[in-house]
Amino acid sequence: MGIISNLRGSRTQAEGLPSSTSVSNKKKWSSLMPLVVALVVIAEIAFLGRLDMAKNAAFFDSWPEMFYKSQSSGGVEVAGVEKFGIEALGGDQNLVKESCEEWLEREDGVVYSRDFGKDPIWVSGGEQEWKTCSVSCTFGFDSSKKPDAAFGLPHQSGVASVLRSMESASYYSENNIAQAQRRGYDIVMTTSLSSDVPVGYFSWAEYDIMAPVMPKTEKALAAAFISNCGARNFRLEALVGLENANIKIDSYGGCHRNRDGRVDKVEALRRYKFSLAFENSNEEDYVTEKFFQSLVAGTVPVVIGAPNIEDFAPSPGSVLHIKELEDVQSVAKRMKYLAENPDAYNQSLRWKYEGPSDSFKALVDMAVVHSSCRLCIHLATVIQEKEERSSDFKKRPCKCSRGSETVYHLYVRERGRFEMDSIFLRSGNLTLGALEAAVLMKFKSVEHVPIWKQERPKSIRGGDELKVYRIYPVGLTQRQALYTFKFEGDADLRSHIENNPCAKFEVIFV
Repeated sequence: MGIISNLRGSRTQAEGLPSSTSVSNKKKWSSLMPLVVALVVIAEIAFLGRLDMAKNAAFFDSWPEMFYKSQSSGGVEVAGVEKFGIEALGGDQNLVKESCEEWLEREDGVVYSRDFGKDPIWVSGGEQEWKTCSVSCTFGFDSSKKPDAAFGLPHQSGVASVLRSMESASYYSENNIAQAQRRGYDIVMTTSLSSDVPVGYFSWAEYDIMAPVMPKTEKALAAAFISNCGARNFRLEALVGLENANIKIDSYGGCHRNRDGRVDKVEALRRYKFSLAFENSNEEDYVTEKFFQSLVAGTVPVVIGAPNIEDFAPSPGSVLHIKELEDVQSVAKRMKYLAENPDAYNQSLRWKYEGPSDSFKALVDMAVVHSSCRLCIHLATVIQEKEERSSDFKKRPCKCSRGSETVYHLYVRERGRFEMDSIFLRSGNLTLGALEAAVLMKFKSVEHVPIWKQERPKSIRGGDELKVYRIYPVGLTQRQALYTFKFEGDADLRSHIENNPCAKFEVIFV
């Protein structure tokens, strides 16, 4: 029986029928199965997290964008951001991490429909008078091509009409900005700093403004070069008034001439303490070579002309201004005082030795970039801004938020250049000081060389440091940028940035 029992037992196991031992093993495997499955899933996730980074990155691209589009404020509210860092979900979080600044740089990036390198700005009706420009630009005549702009009144739709003149609006009324615009001109280029692209009489290249002062050897106190005796202002009456006040004047021009006019004007002026820089009209910003030649010669200009001549002065007290005919007597008295007191007179020319004011440098530096190039920069900027306003232009976030903190994406360029650089400001420090610091940090990081560096006289170029004179929104006139515009504190700057997504600024270095 035992043998039979053993045989039966063996046959039972051989036929696969359950025994007490097999049942016990199966129960053990069944209890371990959930743990095994979990381990396999975890291993697969980790493996895919490392091999499929591209998909994770793609998910990261779309995820913040989904939040941006859903936010009425345009901000990106990102969960799990540590100190403005955005981490992609999925995989190892330490492998994919992007700051708000990096994300904004990518998301706000734009490829404009027109590449000016391949399709330059084209201006018809003028000559190309410059060597380099920060935006590709061509001047000339080509009847087969539609230009972006043309000098003169418009000839066809879509072509900007340009008025360019250096004459006074007092004699040529069409040069008045408002009148020119009424006549249909889209862009005005005159001596007015309020025009779209100012065309001044000044430049470092044309005038050796920092030339040394020469001894004043002439007996007469002042020299005059006046040829238009029919000027519409009071300059001839003022000349007579100065003479009646016992100011001896050597007149080389056609009006009241008492000296041979066949001389080099600047060389002649060097020998006089004063120069009568009398313009033929009293018009804002109309300051001609009469004034700048006086500065070159190292003589003190006595000015009749622009009511804002102090804006053009190389330093305070360096210019005498006859605003009205009634001022002749007081100016004559001042001339006599300065002539009799060398220390006081030398103070008027102190800028020749110590350098002109920052405001003067900022003004003259504008002309380092040829007016035709500045016209091209203006046109290219307008073209891109028009595209940005179109309905099908890429929607940019321009800011990245985490709770109550926000990073704002701004753009800045140096005056006279076209391309923009990115800077970032945080809502906790959205101040004028922070804006200037961000601008300086950006330009220093790329070892930026100011655009005026090579053209300014060596004595006033300075070292390698960068000094900010003005930061202002792109689109202002030079009169606004240099003299009248100013953010009214940090709150005003914050309002501008919040109301102008991806705000653009220009900086003037001195």
